[in-house]
This record gives sequence, C-alpha cells and structure tokens, in this order.
Amino acid sequence: MSPKQASQRILTIPNILSMLRLVMIPAAVYLYLSGSYAATAVVIVLSGLTDVVDGYIARRCNAVTDLGKALDPVADKLTQLAMLLCLISRHPAMLAPFILLLVKEAFSALSGLMVIRKTGTVLGAQWHGKVTTLMLYALMIMHVVWKEIPDTVSNISIILCIAMMLLSLVLYARRNISAIRSASRS
Repeated sequence: MSPKQASQRILTIPNILSMLRLVMIPAAVYLYLSGSYAATAVVIVLSGLTDVVDGYIARRCNAVTDLGKALDPVADKLTQLAMLLCLISRHPAMLAPFILLLVKEAFSALSGLMVIRKTGTVLGAQWHGKVTTLMLYALMIMHVVWKEIPDTVSNISIILCIAMMLLSLVLYARRNISAIRSASRS
C-alpha cells in the first residue's frame, strides 16, 4: 500500500477509538446531569486514555490517516466543550475557558481548512495543543470529582488552563498563517 493510500484509510483502530470517544460524549453528559460525578469522571478518563492510545497506535503501527488527523481533535474538542458546558452550571467561571475554546477551535478549524486548501496538507497537533488538552482534561476531572472545590483552587486552575489555551492559540495561529503565506508565495 502506498503512503497516499495508507493516509486515506478509514477503518483503522485509531479512527475507531476516536469514533468511540464521540459516543462517550452523550454518556458523560448524561452521567453528569444525573449527578453521577464519579461515573462521569471515569468516562472522561477513559476518553482521555483512548486519545493517548489511538495516537500511540497510529504512530507506532503506521496508521496515521487524514481522517484520524481531523477526527481525533474533533472528538477531543467536542468532549471538552460538552463537559465545560455541563460544569458551568456548578462553576460559572468555566464560561471563560468554554468561550475561549470555542474561539480557539473556530479559528484553528478555519485556518486549518485554508492550509489544506492552499497546501493540500493536513497539519497535525503540536506539543502545546497536547498540553492544552491534558490541562483541560485535568481541569474537567478535578471539577467533576471535587464537589466543594475551594474558589481559589478552582480559579487558579482555570486561569492556568486559559493561559495555556491562549499560548496554544497564538502558536497555532503563527503556524497556520505562515503555512498559508508560504503557499501563496509559491
């Protein structure tokens, strides 16, 4: 199989794991809204673990696909947005990372599509995106499990997460804009 054919596969284990993460979203929301916070945390942890596993398998087994490069972050962001939205009911300060995540991902999606259109290349995640994802998962789990989290701890964790999200937004913006400009000059 040529590298081009390999990158266009659909039914790979990493892609199936990403699809599974999409199915976990309604389960996590249902569990949270029904007050089953421990079960919600388990689903979030499983979602995060499948994210790590699918990336590992994709790289290790040469199963990186264009669909996976797009589906993996979509599953992550939809999970994060759904859980942040749920958490706003108990922690109104979660509105700030929720809105920032919407802005960051809308910009990344639009600029990423422009990169694909101009270069024909799907750019993968970078270290700062992975750190942001890790911090968002930690923020969500901490706020789901710790019912009476002190405001100070909650606010500091939210501020740290927002700072990482802003850094990631800036770094992705620089990368995508640079790729678009380079392709326009060619």
